[in-house]
Amino acid sequence: MADKMTKTNNASLNVPLAIQNENGGIEKNSRKEGRMAEPSQDAPNKALIKKVAIIGLPNTGKSQLFNNLTGDYNIVANYPRTTIEVKRTLAKIEGQLYEIIDTPSLHSLYVHSEEEILVRDLIFEEHPDVIVQCIDALHYKQSLLLTADLLELETPVVIVITAIDEAARKGIAIDSKKLEEHLGVPVIESIAIRGTGDKQLKNAIAKARKSKANIKYGFKIESAIIDVMAVLPLEMVFKFKTAVLLLLTDPFFEKFLEKKHGKVMLDGVRKEIGKTRRQFQDRIRQEIHGKRHQWVDQISEGTVKKEESARGFSYYFAQATRHPIWGIPILFFFIAIVYLTVVDAAKYIDRPINQYFVNPILMFITLLKLPVFWNDFLIGNHGVLTLGLLNAICTVLPILTVFFFIYGFFEDCGYIANFSVLTKRIFEKLGVTGKAITSIVLAFGCKTMATLTTKGLTSYKEKFITNFLILFAIPCSVQLGINIAILGKFGMSASLIAFGTLAILEIVAGLVLNVIIKDKGENYFIQVLPEMRLPSLKAVCVKTYYRIVWFLQEAIPIFVISAVALFVADKIGLLNGLKHLLNPLMVGWMGLPSSMVDVFILAFARREAAAGLIYKMVDAGALTYIQSIVAVVITTIFYPCFASVIALSKEMGVKTAVVMSILFIVVSFSFAGILNWLLFFAIHGFKII
Repeated sequence: MADKMTKTNNASLNVPLAIQNENGGIEKNSRKEGRMAEPSQDAPNKALIKKVAIIGLPNTGKSQLFNNLTGDYNIVANYPRTTIEVKRTLAKIEGQLYEIIDTPSLHSLYVHSEEEILVRDLIFEEHPDVIVQCIDALHYKQSLLLTADLLELETPVVIVITAIDEAARKGIAIDSKKLEEHLGVPVIESIAIRGTGDKQLKNAIAKARKSKANIKYGFKIESAIIDVMAVLPLEMVFKFKTAVLLLLTDPFFEKFLEKKHGKVMLDGVRKEIGKTRRQFQDRIRQEIHGKRHQWVDQISEGTVKKEESARGFSYYFAQATRHPIWGIPILFFFIAIVYLTVVDAAKYIDRPINQYFVNPILMFITLLKLPVFWNDFLIGNHGVLTLGLLNAICTVLPILTVFFFIYGFFEDCGYIANFSVLTKRIFEKLGVTGKAITSIVLAFGCKTMATLTTKGLTSYKEKFITNFLILFAIPCSVQLGINIAILGKFGMSASLIAFGTLAILEIVAGLVLNVIIKDKGENYFIQVLPEMRLPSLKAVCVKTYYRIVWFLQEAIPIFVISAVALFVADKIGLLNGLKHLLNPLMVGWMGLPSSMVDVFILAFARREAAAGLIYKMVDAGALTYIQSIVAVVITTIFYPCFASVIALSKEMGVKTAVVMSILFIVVSFSFAGILNWLLFFAIHGFKII
């Protein structure tokens, strides 16, 4: 399932009839990219809507703040890069209608990645009326460099200091009143997960005022800034900050200005900058950065108090999770928790659901004695209820609910980012480093989202290998949860064989690609490690609820449509013809029953639909020990979900997406047969049947 981690929106806002909800959010107002809202007489006037952009470093609580302000929901997790695109929602704050914008991470306005370019371009194109900067109290000093950038825009800014409770436990206290005096803008202390500070934040947004960063660059640099400002277009907004970025020779920003204002204007600016650089003997960048760091040091020293505090269990546990030796048993401990929880839950959930819900429905329809056609349409092998609606709700959903809860717990406790560090040595052998590791780990949550995070990789080789590994042998959270339940019916050995096989395939694929693909660039990345902590049960439950809702919204229509398509194909004889055609490959080579053709057809639409059907087949005794292992492995590497293919096309091009998809199908069919015969001979010996 593609988690709705983000909702991309265009710069312009088209809003249908909006109704304020209890939390101040505006319901039915989100618009996905490319879909225009229907005109409405009651639609709010865009000119009267003010914009609030939530900006901050990775993992500083931006999405949680967005949720609190709007009553909408964007996925929140305790690891970086959860938000990878822009999401917008309307909310009323003290009678004024605002467009609240949740953005990807930003370290400074002098950017180093495509995600940061997205945020900076949004600021310079849309000119938010208010910028809310999230500052994690545990990474306070790093955030102040971004604060300096935002204040130099000379636009209203509100500072929100998050994680103050965690900082206090570590002996860190930030004097928000002194910081407010230094910066001249409102500073709010927040524990966003509890809603602490929300009321003050809304009040500060309503009363936000402009301020200037009081960085003293010195007479020569400030004169150079003024000279550059003089050759900029009169109508340009943020002229001071534009001049500073140009003096820093930011190539991405120069391209942005050329596109927006033309090459002639930029050529004139470059001449002025050339004169300035010669005056400073090409040291102006160092001079500007030096003054900014001095400002940060002064602010930090005047507003932070640190007390020596004993390092607690979370510190040492976090170190252990990424340790090359101790990290392995901890990883297996977490895997065992997931396995036992999902398998046991599936055992206890199946029986009552079938007894009290599914069976009565099937009995009722049977007693109606409908014509054969309609009986088959509703509850036959390809029935719209049996294979479609009830399969989604009664077979797949209970397993996913348990798995989503466990996975959400791991996200919020901070284990995901530490796991990235643990696996760093392995992935480096596969030709991927840094940011790519995070993207691959995120694939266990959602492959589509993980694919989109690769946009920040500048090396073609690393980007290709990363996308291949994401889509190849890694099951997404939905498929992983159901696969665990399927294999759990045959004991731990089936799971070890299936997931061990997938891990080996992933490693071999990476090693091969690392050798055959020539490098075309480099990629640098520093992993920000979040604090390990005990998650909020309420936050995990809320996240689980929304993931369930999104699953139902996305999956049920596809489950039903897929069931109808298979029903029609069966009735016209197409399905039997396809099974007959593929029988040598399916039965003779892979050792699977011909009914697995249904699974492969479903896999093109939704992975969980295919996994759900395998689960039902296992329940009905239609698959043996070996067949179940082969079925899980082949459907994992068979074909990425449609949303993932679209994301891959966006990041790597349509041609690459098509080639990869065909390769996955060929490899899956080839290896499934090899795995089938290896398992057969391992269990039964070299006997001729």
